Amino acid sequence: MRLLVAEDEKDMRNLIVRRLKEENYSVDACENGAEALDYLACAEYDGIILDIMMPKMNGLQVLKKLRASQNPTPVLLLTARERIEDRVEGLDLGADDYMVKPFAFEELLARIRVMLRKQSGGVSNEYRLADLTVDTASRKVYRGGREISLSAKEFSVLEYMIMNAGIVLSREKLEQHIWNYDFAGGSNVIDVYIRYLRKKIDDGYENKLIHTVRGAGYVLREG
Repeated sequence: MRLLVAEDEKDMRNLIVRRLKEENYSVDACENGAEALDYLACAEYDGIILDIMMPKMNGLQVLKKLRASQNPTPVLLLTARERIEDRVEGLDLGADDYMVKPFAFEELLARIRVMLRKQSGGVSNEYRLADLTVDTASRKVYRGGREISLSAKEFSVLEYMIMNAGIVLSREKLEQHIWNYDFAGGSNVIDVYIRYLRKKIDDGYENKLIHTVRGAGYVLREG
């Protein structure tokens, strides 16, 4: 899953990015609101972590523009302020959640999982399709009760597909949601990972779950 972090405090920004990457999120980062809007104009994100107090354009101004453009990407606000009015204003503008600095990083991770879960319409961290189970919190995958070992990127591709089960996803959309701007892979990288996943998820099972839609992309669905 791909996240955008907009935070003007360099040390805080670097810490958040490092910890999120350790959790296998794909992350882009910027230091002010104007840059955040530039990133959002060029890519799709699964979630945004947005500091309120930033130069050039603050987080609330970014959020207002984002929602005015009908962009529904989930937003978690970070604020050092203690005034309840700021939190209320952020939520009224369309923020999905907020956290007051300083915060425990484990709580931030939990709130991100909840935010992404709501976006996909899930009610828990477990997603199921036929006899396939994907736990986005523990990052474990089971098929027919057997645990399947996946690499970080294999899991990310499968996670995005099962959170959008039944929806045909183009190669471009999959790539955009799994890798950040630093990615310099080949044009067939998605095909490679789909091949890896098919070998681990579908080989040996009569009911195939990963399907190619010719000329359109891939979809995770039963039969």
